[in-house]
Amino acid sequence: MASIPIYSCKRAVYSGSGEGGAAIDWERYEAVELTDTVTGKPVKERTSVQACWSPDWFHVRFICQDTHVVSRYQHRDEPLYEQDVVELFIDETGAGREYIELEVSPHNVVFDARIQNDGMKSITAMDVKWDLAGLETTVTQDDEGHRIYDIAIPAVNFGIPPRAGESWKVNFYRIDEDPQGLQEFQAWSPTGEVNYHIPSRFGKLVFEE
Repeated sequence: MASIPIYSCKRAVYSGSGEGGAAIDWERYEAVELTDTVTGKPVKERTSVQACWSPDWFHVRFICQDTHVVSRYQHRDEPLYEQDVVELFIDETGAGREYIELEVSPHNVVFDARIQNDGMKSITAMDVKWDLAGLETTVTQDDEGHRIYDIAIPAVNFGIPPRAGESWKVNFYRIDEDPQGLQEFQAWSPTGEVNYHIPSRFGKLVFEE
């Protein structure tokens, strides 16, 4: 199994006035590639992820090759994880017992929940009624057919808010289904099996200036 990756998360630079939905110069920030979550090998539909922060917001961008979309869900907190989706898991303390799960579908439908885990690889409780306050998400397409997911989470949602010198345990995921109905499970930090809820395999995100 590969070592745990580390992401250097730099402070956000906004090109518009204000923050939140303001434009970000994403070329400034490191892009990491997702791989097969079981094997760590390259995937068929490429996915890159970037992140940045300010004292008030945590931003994540997924850029996905997406030649075939399977996504029928229309309402918040439906089981988006059964079809095409990008996912972000955040464990602020790194204890592996409680973390945020956030998913966004290709049609910009959101699933968010607080997860409790046995510290190994099993969910012991899932609070789906809980919502991220002030969450902003958009899904767009560029001229090359990439689907771009922009996620902005207000810092008020975190007990350990973004600031230089702090770190979280996180993982970035994607589920993508092909025209034959075969699902590909992608991860920034591969888990070694088709199970994203293995907190010991979360990568480390370090906030830097």
